[in-house]
Amino acid sequence: MLSPLTHHDPFAIAAYRLIARLGSGGMGTVYLARSHGGRTVALKTMHAGIASDPASRTRFRLETDAARIIGGHHGATVVDADPLAETPWLATEYVLGPPLDDAVTLCGPLPETSVRALGAALAAALTQLHSSDVVHRDLKPSNVMVTAYGPKIIDFGIARAAGDDRLTRTGAAAGTPAFMSPEQATGQEHTPAGDLFALAGVLTYAATGHGPFGAGQAADLLYRVRYAEPDLTGVPDALVPILTRCLSKDPGRRPTTLELAAQLHDGQGEFADHLPDTLLAEIVHRASDVWLYKPHRLPTPGSDPYAATVPSPTSPGMTRRKLLTIGGGSVLGTATAAFGAWAWLNNDAPDTGPTASGTPSSTPPPQTIDPREAWRRTIKSELTRVPPMAVADSVVLPTDEGLLSLDATSGKQRWLNKDLKQGWQLHSDGARIYALLPGGSHGHQLSPHSVNVTDGRTAPLTAFGKFDKPVQQAHLLDIADGTLYLAARKGTPGDPGPVQEKSWHVMAVSLSTGKELWSTPLRSYRIGVLEETIVSARSGNRLVLCRKAATGNALEVSARDVRTGAELWKATVARNETDTSVLLPGELAVDGRHVYFGANEALALRLSDGSVAWRFGKGRDSIVTADARAYGTPAVKDGVVYVTEFQGGLVGLDASDGNLRWEEQPRNQFPALRIPPVIHGAHVFSSDGTQLGAVNITSYKKDWTFSPSPSSFVLHERAARLIGVGDDLVVAVRLDQD
Repeated sequence: MLSPLTHHDPFAIAAYRLIARLGSGGMGTVYLARSHGGRTVALKTMHAGIASDPASRTRFRLETDAARIIGGHHGATVVDADPLAETPWLATEYVLGPPLDDAVTLCGPLPETSVRALGAALAAALTQLHSSDVVHRDLKPSNVMVTAYGPKIIDFGIARAAGDDRLTRTGAAAGTPAFMSPEQATGQEHTPAGDLFALAGVLTYAATGHGPFGAGQAADLLYRVRYAEPDLTGVPDALVPILTRCLSKDPGRRPTTLELAAQLHDGQGEFADHLPDTLLAEIVHRASDVWLYKPHRLPTPGSDPYAATVPSPTSPGMTRRKLLTIGGGSVLGTATAAFGAWAWLNNDAPDTGPTASGTPSSTPPPQTIDPREAWRRTIKSELTRVPPMAVADSVVLPTDEGLLSLDATSGKQRWLNKDLKQGWQLHSDGARIYALLPGGSHGHQLSPHSVNVTDGRTAPLTAFGKFDKPVQQAHLLDIADGTLYLAARKGTPGDPGPVQEKSWHVMAVSLSTGKELWSTPLRSYRIGVLEETIVSARSGNRLVLCRKAATGNALEVSARDVRTGAELWKATVARNETDTSVLLPGELAVDGRHVYFGANEALALRLSDGSVAWRFGKGRDSIVTADARAYGTPAVKDGVVYVTEFQGGLVGLDASDGNLRWEEQPRNQFPALRIPPVIHGAHVFSSDGTQLGAVNITSYKKDWTFSPSPSSFVLHERAARLIGVGDDLVVAVRLDQD
């Protein structure tokens, strides 16, 4: 991702002008930079403190050598380097494509043909690296960049010559536990077979959205890498025996990289031919975004936190649409929480562009109340229960005056589209916005439109094909892999009520052709009624739907196969009759194994068959069982389920078995159960209705609080802001001070 330069970043390094930050870690910082001739590069530097260590300088030089060895076909071409400079630096080509982990987050698990092409190309890259007696030692999804011409392996910071252990010592990086080989995990020799083991883990992630040994603490991962069998749930059947052999604990049983490449792919066709349309589109977006980015440098921190973070009217403008960032810490891996959408057909088609005049918000106040407040704006809206959307560099939310887009960093209005006023009209994947609007070959029917994140204008994506009957009403569930998933009613505007109730289906439609791929019946539905909301999330080849049950007050949960539409299972989650709360878009917590709920108890349903994996809450003395709800809406990240407990505050549960890992201290007596926690860095954020608390996941205590607490909020990762909506107010809480 692209981030603004800080006040202490240099303006140039050697002959390269710095444009933005690409990332920073314990060893150094990587910048987007340009030469005087206009060549764009990724420029990596070492921190000054580390540069004084001779061993670190040697490691940096070896990284440069390894990058040169793999070359520009399988890696990022080395453009220039000076490992002997006071601040050593390395300039490589700027790779036009997302890292594999971002690609899977955006597109979901890749189809088998993509995984095969990816694996064969990466095996060829490792073959070239190993032929020079160099092993990578840290192959993982974030170190694989996906371009239209093939994957590129980056970050050779701990690569070394095979058999050379001189730089493996206390304090030196040793790899990433989730993708380590067993021999590397135990400190043994890491041979080319270890890189192949890691490659199999990368391909498992590409095919399923999860690694072969799950997630969690480093010690747990290292134990599973050494002793547990790999979890290949979701891997296409034809790939299971191939990856199983690659993930053998015995290096001698693994195939060579040449053997693996031959088993995966025949080498026919261009690499781009094997990628899903959504991934190709993202590659194109990133190629253009790097040229649209306007350099921006954060000011020197001052005594006035508001003035320090919000540009004045005469300040240079912030960026246009930057690189893709997948926000929303409450959904893990490839599960995409649908923002939802409902579109009601009417006779007047909306204008295709936003209204340029008028503003829904007042001028920001001259000073803030809380030192962590980055900005605030008043809005005209009663839709405070609908959470805002983090989209690219903006926060987008429905108001009474239309769909409003604000710069996430400064709060400055970007656009207002007065034709999009209902929150249930829309869907966002974190990078783009979609809407179902009137238009198409039937006249009275809906068709999908895109909403430009830069100016708010709408444009039709495709017209639905000639179905047996036109789509009259629809609830947009998800868009992934070039497919639109929706709950839709086909018929005519004058259909009587009983006919309408029986004409609902869950459908999959090709986004490129508008043709129906499959359609399965759906129980009667009243679109637009909040209590009838269908909340969805996608994980692997499962589309999970949650809605109110047909009778009683329970929740009905079901999973459908995204390839065929077949309903794989249906389950019921019990609730007290007095609990009238409903899940809102973005609140369905799903990872690669389970669907998580908070009601009378905290529980997890298996994604495979809908059976109960675990329950938590029975016998807890802090729970008042007569209350309407005992546990709040959960969030899951890195193998931990975070959920608020009535008269107990936040608890952290092991996602695999539901065992209690920690609980907030001191106990929060009255947390706001309706608001799901948000995880960012070392903190979990939860609300008690009056203030927002940042609970440290190490000490289990609040490090700080913020008032007033919004009634719904969203994490904007790139801007390091927690943005909330409540009481006709939008407020941004600064997280970059942590």
